Amino acid sequence: MSKLLDFLRNVIKGIVVGIANVVPGVSGGTMMVSMGIYDRLISAVSHFFSKMKEHFFFLLALLIGMAIAILGGSVVITWLFDRFPFPTTMAFIGLILGGFPLIWKKVRSEKKHFGHFLICAIFFALVVGLSFVSGTSGYTADLTPTVSTMLVLFLVGIVAAGTMVVPGVSGSMVLLIMGYYNPILKTIRDFMAAVKAHDTEALVSDLKILIPFGIGVLVGIVLFAKLIEWIFKRFPQYAYWAIIGLIAASPIGIIRLSSFGTITVASALVGAGLLAVGAFAAYQLSD
Repeated sequence: MSKLLDFLRNVIKGIVVGIANVVPGVSGGTMMVSMGIYDRLISAVSHFFSKMKEHFFFLLALLIGMAIAILGGSVVITWLFDRFPFPTTMAFIGLILGGFPLIWKKVRSEKKHFGHFLICAIFFALVVGLSFVSGTSGYTADLTPTVSTMLVLFLVGIVAAGTMVVPGVSGSMVLLIMGYYNPILKTIRDFMAAVKAHDTEALVSDLKILIPFGIGVLVGIVLFAKLIEWIFKRFPQYAYWAIIGLIAASPIGIIRLSSFGTITVASALVGAGLLAVGAFAAYQLSD
């Protein structure tokens, strides 16, 4: 029974991570840190084949949750941000802030150096800078399914995976900057509609886009997981301070990329409540 509950708990975490990867400005890596699964995920991906029995069900639960979130989130989350932008944004910021105590424990008792604060400041500036760059991006990529397009999508998937794995950096925001966010999100929605309508021709066309992108994402996750694992082994404190900088900057990046419209007293109160709920949920989900 405890194993089943642990599996379901990881599915929920996967849903949160998947939703985060759908929303520009929100980092899936930050959500992983907030829920206490970041180190375990990096280890599981890096050593999957050598320790398959240990990691299989953990990764399966996360993948199920992320699939549910990405397929459903492409519709639901877009609707929530369109209808209730401020409360929804506050909920995500709460999820980020709720995981901060967990990462702070990693550095609290260690001796601090100037280099730690410097690396923290550099990565803080990186995330804030990316949010300003993305604000000027209006480019939309052409996803006509050709051989060259599929090769580019594979490479884009690798880049997207790297940014999804790194805490504080939003994979969807990077896709937005590159011009692939809206086209890929639209392809996912079209794929779901084609499945529902049993439209084989549309399914094949959509899969020519989604498969090379998906393969690129998988390859990117493995490559970046091994790189990050090496960094954590060689420079653990610098890595944690970099994550602190990334997490601290994430709310600024999210707010920078959000359009709230008119914030009423009611939406402000609901937003404050969801901020607290999100922080509490992230704290409870963290290990």
